[in-house]
Amino acid sequence: MDRSMQLKDEKLGNILTNMNKVVIAFSGGIDSTFLLKRAQQELGDNVLAVVVASELFREEEFDGAVALAEKMGVRVIKTEMKELDNPSIVANTPESWYHSKNMLYDQLNTIAAENNISYVLDGMIMDDLDDFRPGLKARTEAGVRSLLQEVNLYKQEIRDLSRQMNIPIWNKPASCSLASRFPYGTTLTREKINRVNEAELFLMDTGFEVVRVRDHEDVARIEVLPEKISELVEKREQIQRKLQELGFTYVSIDLEGYRTGSMNETLPTEKIKVNAG
Repeated sequence: MDRSMQLKDEKLGNILTNMNKVVIAFSGGIDSTFLLKRAQQELGDNVLAVVVASELFREEEFDGAVALAEKMGVRVIKTEMKELDNPSIVANTPESWYHSKNMLYDQLNTIAAENNISYVLDGMIMDDLDDFRPGLKARTEAGVRSLLQEVNLYKQEIRDLSRQMNIPIWNKPASCSLASRFPYGTTLTREKINRVNEAELFLMDTGFEVVRVRDHEDVARIEVLPEKISELVEKREQIQRKLQELGFTYVSIDLEGYRTGSMNETLPTEKIKVNAG
């Protein structure tokens, strides 16, 4: 193991040991899974995973996170957020991410208090500091800790450590709120969220594991990995047909390919520092 990475991992273990009991916001992604596994190694049964069902995330992701935590032998609490009942989130402004995280952290802190646990942890990593993220403000206000950031762990390091620990999802693609598929200022509705979700699920079934369908009202802008663009073109007829059935008039391919936070590219430069997806 790389010495620098080993030292970060050891520091993480020491911090966890001194916390005694923790609540972890668990999404089933690689970052929170790595954190949950390390907490379990250091604290045993004194770890509580909270999995949140959200209208802005796929039901399959919620079910998968619950199943993974249970398979790991960690105690799990399931809860939900009604984000589309919150006008500040529905408005889909850059600050909507702050309100979404506020809702999440309020629930986590309530659950922690009910279980007499002093520490609430999330899976934010160093890479998350490179984008525009109002959620960081909400985290700080709520007193939630991001230990992977505190020990300076980056995504690739977490994947490497997870592979060494035989965590089966070490190379799982990142997921994000479906709200990230819409330009800022586009009012969010269940119908719009469902349309984007169906479009992406279809493309995944068609062979594109990493994909985003950016919704520009009549236009669907598809992002896949650059090396998969030619395959996307080859399958354009069936993709065009399906997305038009879902209500898009035009279907386009983003020639830059998939990248996180592409909707943030329209923000002023000073703000690019929202959960990219």
